[in-house]
Amino acid sequence: MRRLTALDPADAPEKSRELLNDIIGRRGAAGEMVGTMAHSPALLQGYLDLSRAMKRTKLPRAVSEKISLAVQEWIDCGLCLDAHTQAARAAGLSDTDIALARQGTSADAREAALIAVAVRVLAEPSSITDQDVADLRAHGWSDRIIAEIPGLVALNLLTGSFNLLAGLEPPDTTA
Repeated sequence: MRRLTALDPADAPEKSRELLNDIIGRRGAAGEMVGTMAHSPALLQGYLDLSRAMKRTKLPRAVSEKISLAVQEWIDCGLCLDAHTQAARAAGLSDTDIALARQGTSADAREAALIAVAVRVLAEPSSITDQDVADLRAHGWSDRIIAEIPGLVALNLLTGSFNLLAGLEPPDTTA
């Protein structure tokens, strides 16, 4: 059930109006989540900045989508799972890859290690040890990739928790 409504730029606070108009000018539409985030100019600006920054990571797109699927499965955001499933398919992932990612793993041991740590960053960050980081390095992950994991997890936590709070759900395709 929707709890917050998306705002048209004309109804949004001034800073959100500027941000929405910019997005609409570049993409043609802002989308439900972004329009709903517009209630808070600070949140909208923060989301847009973090989202842009995380697009510049060195993490391969397919692996990024696997991590997003694992994190969103844990958060249980249907809208995010739907969006990341579509993005995963666009990145070339198979149905098996997607199912495994939603279970927090991968058929590739190197990716499985990274996904598992990402879920722990979300669920129990204080449990991460020196050995966990050493294991990621042993799997060939660079310190840059390891450092980017909390950013990707934070972005997914932000979008998933926001959508759940706002009551945003995937479109009903059963009709």
